[in-house]
Amino acid sequence: MAPTPQNHINSSSFRDPTTAWLGHDGEWRVIIGSKIDARGLAIMFQSKDFVKWDQVDHPLHYADGTGMWECPDFFPVAKNGKAGVDTSVSGKHVKHVLKVSLDDTKHDHYTVGTYDLKKDIYVPNKGSIEGYTGLRYDYGKYYASKTFFDSQKKRRVLWGWVNESSSVDDDIKKGWSGVQAIPRAVWLDASGKQLIQWPIMEIQKLRKDKVKLANKVLKKGSIIAVKGVTAAQADVDVSFKVKSFNKAQRLKAEWKDPQLVCSQMGAAAKGGVGPFGLLVLASNNLEEYTSVFFRIFKGQDKYVVLMCSDQSRSSLNANNDKTTYGAFLDVDPVRENVSLRSLIDHSIVESFGSKGKGCITARVYPRLAIGDKAGLYAFNNGTESVTITKLSAWSMKKAQIS
Repeated sequence: MAPTPQNHINSSSFRDPTTAWLGHDGEWRVIIGSKIDARGLAIMFQSKDFVKWDQVDHPLHYADGTGMWECPDFFPVAKNGKAGVDTSVSGKHVKHVLKVSLDDTKHDHYTVGTYDLKKDIYVPNKGSIEGYTGLRYDYGKYYASKTFFDSQKKRRVLWGWVNESSSVDDDIKKGWSGVQAIPRAVWLDASGKQLIQWPIMEIQKLRKDKVKLANKVLKKGSIIAVKGVTAAQADVDVSFKVKSFNKAQRLKAEWKDPQLVCSQMGAAAKGGVGPFGLLVLASNNLEEYTSVFFRIFKGQDKYVVLMCSDQSRSSLNANNDKTTYGAFLDVDPVRENVSLRSLIDHSIVESFGSKGKGCITARVYPRLAIGDKAGLYAFNNGTESVTITKLSAWSMKKAQIS
């Protein structure tokens, strides 16, 4: 018997089973997303033969005030190294990740924690934030994701859905809506606090016509064109070095929401250290562009790096959703360079900050910056100079999908 809703669970709040895992007792388990009132639930079912499933008397995990949990995902990650592990692996050498897609906000949130085999429950790490202000896979348009274990290459691969920024009428004219993001390899950061995400290595097979820049100083107000690449379909990897933080702005106590800060302080708003980064899908006279950039603030006891993806000028189409996104990165800009990789594909910009510690996906539909009329630039609107220590950019071939 397949898992069915029981114990007053509404059938409309019961969906999206995970990949099953084999428990330490030799029985299979699977969780299904659900809710009771505003309590999000990971309902667990158990089976001896993978055919008949019985609901376990307790959920794997729940969290009050989080609403419906869609597309839950539960999997182990190695404490050390980048290699993935099979979904059924447990023990002291791994941590576990529980990801839920919150129906109320259409964002994918996750926590890192421990799978308690005796109690058969998931326990998030102490200090983990669950719900709307917790960790996200992606701080832009990214939802309903799932992972799988690639046993041949020993990695865990994440797939996510990118929804639209265009109007319903425009979607109807296009004849389609929504695409899959680039698959990402995921592993546990050395800190143990969060996941790292990075485009799978196969993406590099699409690269061609590499161009490079190195040791370019971006003074206040600088903008330089990156020429020689097809900017509408490109892979860009850049590293910035900040030498002086003297003019870094003080991070105000009320600036807790990175998206709000990015919305109020876009790429055109001059600052102390930053904004600096990339202008992608940019028209010739910069009537249209999507900016992916950093600002560095002076916190109480450290410098704080903010990553933004500003869509406010991404299109002359006034009907598009031009929300600006943001994320704080767990990186020390004094000790290491601030890096950015952006994958650009006509209407999608997937950006990875600080080697995958923060990810933001934007969906944009420019009217001018299309095909060979799209440009790519590096810029600095901060008072302090920054140096491009290394920039590599490639035109990208079309994927051959069979």
